[in-house]
Amino acid sequence: MITTSSINGANIRLTEERWAHIVEEHGEISGMMDTVLQTINEPQVIFAGNSGELLAVREIESGKYLVVPYKEQDKDGFIITAFFTRRFHSLQRRRQLWPK
Repeated sequence: MITTSSINGANIRLTEERWAHIVEEHGEISGMMDTVLQTINEPQVIFAGNSGELLAVREIESGKYLVVPYKEQDKDGFIITAFFTRRFHSLQRRRQLWPK
């Protein structure tokens, strides 16, 4: 298990099981674990998810964004998944939590 810190100072876990799931579902993320963790630690923007999760977003290349949904409660949390999108405008319809 690997951990990183969220912008709120919470310890966010990435387990081997979750990483295996992410890479199986989104093979293009294979080899990008450090980038996934950095997206939690240093996001460009965080949006609210539909079920209480937070969506950390970082532009990886022009027009291509890495989205890392994660749960956070008190000072603990975990990464749910990670995926790429080019549909940033869809994310912008959500409530922006950070920066305010």
